[in-house]
Amino acid sequence: MSYATFEYSDIQPSSVIAEEGDKLQFSVTVTNTGKVDGEEVVQLYVRDMKGSVTRPVRELKGFNKILIKAGESRKVSFTLSPEDLSFTRKDMIWGQEKGEYKLWIGGDSNASQEASFTIK
Repeated sequence: MSYATFEYSDIQPSSVIAEEGDKLQFSVTVTNTGKVDGEEVVQLYVRDMKGSVTRPVRELKGFNKILIKAGESRKVSFTLSPEDLSFTRKDMIWGQEKGEYKLWIGGDSNASQEASFTIK
């Protein structure tokens, strides 16, 4: 538990359209809005919007524990690899699928900072 409070803003994607097999980078600005220094676990969740099989609504694909001093902001970056987006598809082959995806970055699975990207 932390006495600090954190605000997330400004998700920046490296690209919103990628080819199968490409890596994607996303960054977010995290600000400590509290009066004391604090640690935050920044988490990235992904959802395949039209998968060939039913997928979880939000899958944790990355996290990073950071220390932010009171009143300061830090940019936190994540890289999504093809393996992060792969699963056993309907054709029973392990791999990623083309389509629309959403991602969220925040302090928990209820994160509200959202971005979208497409694998073509």
